[in-house]
Amino acid sequence: MAVLQHEREQKSAALLELLKSKLASHIISSRITLGDAEVHIRREGMLDFFGLLKLDSELRFEMLMSVTAVDWLDEREDRFEVVYHLLSLTHLHRLRIKIAASETEPVVESVVSLWESANFLERECHDMYGIRFNGNPDHRRILMYEEFEGYPLRKDYPVQGKQPRVKLRYPEVENTARHMIRPTLVQIGKGRNGAQHS
Repeated sequence: MAVLQHEREQKSAALLELLKSKLASHIISSRITLGDAEVHIRREGMLDFFGLLKLDSELRFEMLMSVTAVDWLDEREDRFEVVYHLLSLTHLHRLRIKIAASETEPVVESVVSLWESANFLERECHDMYGIRFNGNPDHRRILMYEEFEGYPLRKDYPVQGKQPRVKLRYPEVENTARHMIRPTLVQIGKGRNGAQHS
């Protein structure tokens, strides 16, 4: 197990060196955490960074696995951190990317143009944290209903607060199944008149 962990960390270290050689101007800091390569990048030019991650033959991050956020309420200058997890199926690399977003303007660019799966992932992040993704074609809520007020995964969300009541969009119709007439069930081992077969 220790050997596998060491190999994983070596592979991640090599990936970080490769990233620095190609994209150093975008990277603020880098490290290895839990065996995976992690970079903190600038928000400006982030689409160029992600584009090269996907298209460069030595990187080839074909899969966007998740988009989420961290709320650092009162702990950091920039309250939010948007976190992306990428996987290269070609090179079997994993990469975690972090981008800071301020409380007053929690906005980053959408990566839907690179990975279509980002559409739902970004919508979920927007719904839960209020992070806006410029260029996402659909910012409707995906987990909460449209009239929901606030963002439930923010640390200052009032846990015992009440949400506005909304009218039932699709009023229930009467269940017609109980009005159906069904034939009597056949009893196994009995004839039609209830007599036992010999």
